[in-house]
Amino acid sequence: MSGRNQTKQTKAERTFLPTPKKPSSKKSRKQRIRKRKTKNMHRFSNSLIGYLNLLSLLASIPIIGGALWFARSSATCESTLQTPLLILGFVILLVSLAGFVGGCFNVACALWFYLFVMLLLIAALLCVTVFGFAVTGGGGGTQVAGRVYKEYKLEDYSGWLRKRISEDRYWRAARSCVVGSKACAQIASWTPLDYLQRDLTPIQSGCCKPPTSCTYGTTMPMATTQDEDCYRWNNDATILCYGCDSCKAGVLEQVRMDWHKLSILNVVVLIFLIGVYSIGCCAFRNAQRHESDYPYGHNHMSKVNPRWDYYWWRRWRDRRDQLY
Repeated sequence: MSGRNQTKQTKAERTFLPTPKKPSSKKSRKQRIRKRKTKNMHRFSNSLIGYLNLLSLLASIPIIGGALWFARSSATCESTLQTPLLILGFVILLVSLAGFVGGCFNVACALWFYLFVMLLLIAALLCVTVFGFAVTGGGGGTQVAGRVYKEYKLEDYSGWLRKRISEDRYWRAARSCVVGSKACAQIASWTPLDYLQRDLTPIQSGCCKPPTSCTYGTTMPMATTQDEDCYRWNNDATILCYGCDSCKAGVLEQVRMDWHKLSILNVVVLIFLIGVYSIGCCAFRNAQRHESDYPYGHNHMSKVNPRWDYYWWRRWRDRRDQLY
């Protein structure tokens, strides 16, 4: 009797116990669609980071080739670009190679190296951009009355630029660049009317003519004080005003204009690199998931890979069990 009562109770209990509901076909279909979408997004981020790094990898080859071509040039202006271009080309080559391998083949260590170097590159580019905007403040030149062109004073520029251009090694390289550019030869045949109606570049205004305020001739009063550049001017085509402060100011103005354009370009590149870095973070996470073969995250755990001697010891224990 007791056994029958027990069976009846268990049957009654079973009837009152809630039966687990099977997931409906609609829910399972939604889950499959959601998983498919996440897989496609993961593949898209990895493919995108791979193709972007493939393009930058191909772009590094002309940079390295241009640096090697500059080595053949005898001009100081072009040969000074050789070392920075070579360093930039090889850095882009290595970083792009790591990003391409990590993105296309799901190699987490390559993507980790890629993201680390990209973070350093973003920080360096940000510092250079801020420094460029700070240094290139000031300048701009002064409009000469009755003329189209401007004249430039060395005192209008930042102390860091003035200190650099005043050092002998920097000025010798800059002066050889100015002479090699043949900017003064382009205005050697100008008439006085051309100087009144036509514009001059900063280098032509500072290096190829004396300051407009200079007066030459026997009618000049003896007590009149002139700018020191007026006495440094010489009609010889190899001297002209290459030793004048106005020439240094003209070079600084050209540097300021180019550096300002480069800083604006750096801002655009910085925004692009931050976007690529965020995509690289997604690709790095996907590569880690691919290595673990299990989607970790919320309510999931990562796969623990066995140690190198796990299978060897397991085989030895199985063999021992067979023998004994």
